[in-house]
Amino acid sequence: MKTSPLAFVKEGNVIATIVDIVSQVVTPAIQAPYELVDIEYGKMGSDYVLSIFVDKEGGISLNDTAILSEVISPLLDGIQPDPFPDQYMLEVTSPGLERPLKTPEALEAAVGKYVNVRLYQAIDKIKEFQGDLLFFDGETLVLAYQDKTRQKEVQIPYSSVAKARLAVKL
Repeated sequence: MKTSPLAFVKEGNVIATIVDIVSQVVTPAIQAPYELVDIEYGKMGSDYVLSIFVDKEGGISLNDTAILSEVISPLLDGIQPDPFPDQYMLEVTSPGLERPLKTPEALEAAVGKYVNVRLYQAIDKIKEFQGDLLFFDGETLVLAYQDKTRQKEVQIPYSSVAKARLAVKL
């Protein structure tokens, strides 16, 4: 999905993205056992799509997404002024097996799991690591990864992480 260049709206003297506005409205409505994982807005083909990624312990079902859609849709319709420049489709969905890890709390919960981490700047000439997240203290990630035939560990400053997600180990 491509992020729309029209994804900014003026709110008073502040310019906020549609994702920011939707997040403010939707976050309080998604309560336990559900967890809001991510929100994306962009163009998919010729359509605009607002994707709201939710999860819960044991995974999200089709019935869960239907229930959450019924809660979220009227909230979005009530936003004034309307931040959406065009018609859009609402998609309430699971983050999938390769769930994004966008917050320090999400990374803490992922300790012991297999992850993929992309960096802003290379460490030892590597910009992307995939391996077991051994440790995260809010400042530094320690990752065990395979380099050809050798097992190695790398310490990654959290400020260097461009993107992190769970990964499927093959």
